[in-house]
Amino acid sequence: MEAFALTKYVRMSPRKVRQVAELIRGKNVDDAIKILTFVQKSASLPLEKTLRSAVANLVNNQEETVRIDPEELYVKEVRIDEGPTMRRFRAGSMGRVMPIRKRSAHIRIVVAEENDKRK
Repeated sequence: MEAFALTKYVRMSPRKVRQVAELIRGKNVDDAIKILTFVQKSASLPLEKTLRSAVANLVNNQEETVRIDPEELYVKEVRIDEGPTMRRFRAGSMGRVMPIRKRSAHIRIVVAEENDKRK
């Protein structure tokens, strides 16, 4: 069984978020949360929040007959897509205009059970 969580319009460059996302791809959920807690990058906060949301989606949205242990979950997929870019301008030298691109990212994390990984 698997579930996902999606966070959109994170005001961070997708390239910077992908650097942190590489650290948790394929890891156990507990290990991934520990890694994100101690990584000193600003991208770790929205990634951790999205990961916790994906785990909660899987645990809480299942039938009551099936019990899922959160310790047996792993990060199946982490996808960082580019969101819309805000374009701003700043004064440059000799009266010119210099563009500024304020990028955003969409984060999608899929978690699944360990026994699905073995199959």
